[in-house]
Amino acid sequence: MRRTGKQTWVFDEGVYIQAAAAAVGPLEADGPLGRYFDVCHRDLYCGEKTWELAERRLMREAVAHCLQKAGVSAEEVDLFLAGDLLNQSATSNYVARELPIPFLCLFGACSTSMQTLAAAAALVAGGLADRALVATSSHNATAERQFRYPTELGVQKPKTATFTVTGAGAALVGRTPGRWRLRAATIGKVIDAGLKNPLDMGAAMAPAAADTIEQHFRDLGTSPDDYDLIVTGDLSRVGSVIARELLAEAGFDVSDVYNDCGLMIYRPDQDVFAGGSGCACSAVVTYGYLLKTLSEGTFRRLLVVATGALLSQTMVQQKQSIPAIAHGVVIEAAEPEPHSSP
Repeated sequence: MRRTGKQTWVFDEGVYIQAAAAAVGPLEADGPLGRYFDVCHRDLYCGEKTWELAERRLMREAVAHCLQKAGVSAEEVDLFLAGDLLNQSATSNYVARELPIPFLCLFGACSTSMQTLAAAAALVAGGLADRALVATSSHNATAERQFRYPTELGVQKPKTATFTVTGAGAALVGRTPGRWRLRAATIGKVIDAGLKNPLDMGAAMAPAAADTIEQHFRDLGTSPDDYDLIVTGDLSRVGSVIARELLAEAGFDVSDVYNDCGLMIYRPDQDVFAGGSGCACSAVVTYGYLLKTLSEGTFRRLLVVATGALLSQTMVQQKQSIPAIAHGVVIEAAEPEPHSSP
């Protein structure tokens, strides 16, 4: 492992995603990617008594399916890295208490999927863990209650608002060769564009996404042509346009290879305002769908850039602006390992 440029880690020796899984709620299951998810629930409660317990179940299911796919028990995992949107990362902490694995709780808001993946890859590449499990989650009703208004109020929202994805994603990172190789990770800086509207987070996060992608190109000497797909986390309709424009101004035209997880997870006719958001947005699209495109040969090389708005309810009430961050990870279809001579 080495650092190149200012913000990018390169994993020269093999670091792989050995297995991954995604569990989702009803709206996500009915979306265009529904068939790619491991668990699909038909109600927001997911068979539990509260929405918070439902979110916990989603992460627990994603973790269980991931380990089952890898053929690995929890006792064989060295580290668990997870985070979510609830205060004090409650979902991750309560899931971690059920697992016999040393735990690092990480918070990057909706960038947590790639933050945990990048950190796990670095720890494995540095020899500090043989296997590291990562997970993140969000739930539409828990996030609405915490950051906006209880859903029972039926508060109207503008078209710029994003819709928190109900779901959870998990992945197992290790040195054992698998189908997906982690090549590099670019760690983002906190960027504050001075925006204060929590119902337009795509616009608030877009500058951070563009900054990380531009830095990634400059650190590695790459360009949009080096990737089959560059996908952001949850900028959705508003922020994705801004991110493309900012990158074009910096000299990088990503229009032919760019998409956003918040636009991919729902159909245009689903009532989700500007599109999807939340920790689970990039997690379930990546671990449920994008990895399969690599396995099927649709794509060979992806740059996944998860974006996060680092706001809190208190800061919004005090009219503070919204800091944002984005972390990017390069995921490739792994080349077959060469056979040793007899």
